[in-house]
Amino acid sequence: MSILVAYFSRTEVTKKLAEAIASETGADIEEIVSKVNYSGKIGFARGGKDAISEKIIDLEPLKFDVSDYDLVYLGVPVWAGKAANPMISYIKQNEGKFNDVKFFVTAGGTGFEGALEQMEKYVGKAPLKTLGLTTKEVKHDEFGDRLSSFIE
Repeated sequence: MSILVAYFSRTEVTKKLAEAIASETGADIEEIVSKVNYSGKIGFARGGKDAISEKIIDLEPLKFDVSDYDLVYLGVPVWAGKAANPMISYIKQNEGKFNDVKFFVTAGGTGFEGALEQMEKYVGKAPLKTLGLTTKEVKHDEFGDRLSSFIE
């Protein structure tokens, strides 16, 4: 089975989880890179505003075509109770091309459900599985069993 892990990460937390999934599954990995600068305090505020409005933004060119994969893991941080808009932009850019999907989200504390529902709405199909982890759980490597269950 061909597998792709596509993720957006502003602070390296979602990236850490994406790399763990790719390592465990032998998947190709695609970092979604925004052309909008979301770094620092101003970027944080811009990100929240853009997430709330579900703004579609420009992304850097992609390496992989999602339609070439049987399964795509989509990973994103939660911004203002929603999926970070670079992921929504990625999903829109690949509309109708996804085969099976699994979603993983990271958050400081809450907002998992809103982000997961939003991703499902944009992808247009239910994920095979979902995983929500807090920043603390990822930073402290407190996700081994949950990750194994998510991947199987």
